[in-house]
Amino acid sequence: MLKILRLLLRLLFRFEAHHESVLGTRGPVLLLPNHVSWIDWLFLGVCLEGDWRFVTSSTTAQVSPLHRWIMTNRRTFPIDPASPYAVKHMAEFLQKGGRLVLFPEGRISETGTLMKLFDGTGFLLHKTGAKIITAYLRGAHRLPFSRNRDDKKLFPRVSVHFSDVLTPPQIQAATTAEARDRLGDWLRDRMVEQQFRIEMEFGPRTVPEAIVAAARLRPGCVVLQDITARLSYRRLLLGSALLARKWQALLPPTATRVGVLLPNVNAMPVTLLSLWSLGKIPALLNYTTGANIMLVCARLAGLTHVITSRTFIEKAKLKLEPLTQGGVELIFLEDVRKSISPGEKLAAAARLIRLPPTPVGDPNDTAVVLFTSGSEGVPKGVELTHTNLLANVRQTLAICDLQDHDRLFNALPMFHSFGLTAGLLIPLVRAFPVFLYPSPLHYRIIPMVTYLQNTTVLLSTNTFLNLYARRAHTYDFRSLRYLFAAAEKVQEATATAWMQRFGVRILEGYGATECSPVVSVNTPLQPRHGTTGRLVPGIEARLDPVEGVSEGGRLFVRGPNVMKGYLNPDANAAFQALGGWYDTGDIATIDSAGFVRLQGRLKRFAKISGEMVSLTAVEDAFAGAFARFGLRCQVAVVAQPDEDKGERLIVVTNEPRLTLVELRAAITSRGLPNLWSPRELRVVREIPKLGTGKVNHRELQRVLQEPPLAAG
Repeated sequence: MLKILRLLLRLLFRFEAHHESVLGTRGPVLLLPNHVSWIDWLFLGVCLEGDWRFVTSSTTAQVSPLHRWIMTNRRTFPIDPASPYAVKHMAEFLQKGGRLVLFPEGRISETGTLMKLFDGTGFLLHKTGAKIITAYLRGAHRLPFSRNRDDKKLFPRVSVHFSDVLTPPQIQAATTAEARDRLGDWLRDRMVEQQFRIEMEFGPRTVPEAIVAAARLRPGCVVLQDITARLSYRRLLLGSALLARKWQALLPPTATRVGVLLPNVNAMPVTLLSLWSLGKIPALLNYTTGANIMLVCARLAGLTHVITSRTFIEKAKLKLEPLTQGGVELIFLEDVRKSISPGEKLAAAARLIRLPPTPVGDPNDTAVVLFTSGSEGVPKGVELTHTNLLANVRQTLAICDLQDHDRLFNALPMFHSFGLTAGLLIPLVRAFPVFLYPSPLHYRIIPMVTYLQNTTVLLSTNTFLNLYARRAHTYDFRSLRYLFAAAEKVQEATATAWMQRFGVRILEGYGATECSPVVSVNTPLQPRHGTTGRLVPGIEARLDPVEGVSEGGRLFVRGPNVMKGYLNPDANAAFQALGGWYDTGDIATIDSAGFVRLQGRLKRFAKISGEMVSLTAVEDAFAGAFARFGLRCQVAVVAQPDEDKGERLIVVTNEPRLTLVELRAAITSRGLPNLWSPRELRVVREIPKLGTGKVNHRELQRVLQEPPLAAG
């Protein structure tokens, strides 16, 4: 009978089971799968020997005769979920050498991803010492028998992947409740890591292939929208195919890397896909740095051509003469568009009827070149591979329940990895819509647009969130499920304002261009205020000691999302010498639960009288002092040489009413030593910022050389 059922599943769902040999493990053993549909038991059951028993709910079994037939038979282990003896009965069965299949979520997922785990699972692991096998049901969330809101397919491809036998850690010197919780977290981490690993092994291996795979699931989905147009997957692929044919004539074969200078508009992803389809490497230029820095980046990347828009250059008032005088040829999309004939459009549409995959070579080839912000020095060129980008997309999707019905709003520029990966690639690969907005600086308009678009996911930074909160109506963010903030530390005043005014929790994350970018992030399931969340699956971390820093250390990370390398020879040699580890340059602590707490960049520590002082921590201490001035008030702390103490702290603000007395009182109220008190207060018209909202420290140091304004 099992062979017939398995053959039927193979015919209907192209069903495959991987690593089945592990199911021969003798009891006591627990098989713990994710639970995404009513018929998950069927896909598992055809792989199991007769003595395996499924844990079922005896109360649910009474719903109908069909439920009773499925849930109470010789292959099931019915329990009453409301009974305090339910877990005890399972433990007794396991201790006798039994083999149980238990869905640890205790319910069918409403999101298609892993939800919280049933407390009793951790208790079973603690009390029985049973061996553990986890299972990942891949593709079953698209079944008509699923509860989530994703688009359903009558016969989606389904597979099951079994882990090796796992042994739970021994929890010493802990109460039963503590051991249960810690083992539950351990199990969840294993299941999330398994999902990530399986998606990397069996999913599409390059970014364009992943986008085409998503297009096959939802070809008519309007996945891209900007202020002028909406694009379905079909139109996205059609546009990229048309542009690719034009690039073949306009770009020489030697132009391996091609510059892209565009804002957040639909033309940006269309251009990226068109270049990838030809095996070209887009190098995304940061237009906020000015033409001279862009020329430095272009020469570093060996760019001879830059794709841009005449309309964009005029509206942004960019002066690109240094680029053109430096030998870089500009290609304007408006001109290319006009050269596409109706016949070419029809021919391209005919070729894309079946959405064929686009081969682009090795997944370890460079997919994109990004340039670091240059807030503390000359920008570095970062090479991110297809594997790097897809790994970070899948690391994020493994811990965030993003779904087909979500709508992401992205005003963060895609020349930074936060805007590119989180703001574009995640929705394109996961198959849900993204609205691209050209500038994060439109503080009045953006809250209104997020409201009109029923936005459920918003990406931003502390600086921009402050400004949006000043302008927004209290109802503008009513539909938000996720508000992710990164690139700079979220201030307490910002988090409080968003929670009190809009009822929205800011989920702070941490990353770097070199890490594609996400390293850690808070989620609704595992949040911890004041931290940047837990490390994403697949990331290793270590803390190296730093002289003068008593708590924490210099953070190094390693994982599949860490870059291929730098274009800068000296920086690349230093990175390669670390054997895959990336030196973040940040001082951090990681607690026993895995939450990362940043203390600041090592370059943003001052050495005063032999003690290391975090400038970021000093800025945080001042939050209460400038709260009375509202969210407009900005404060930055810099260090300058001092003959007596080595360095001294200078506070820079745009608020002339702020006083040095208030700032010193804020240090005292926080219980911080007088050593941390600033020696000087400088008032400037505007604190210089980068395109992501971070303070431009290099420019700030230049501003400090100018004559000071009058301070309070």
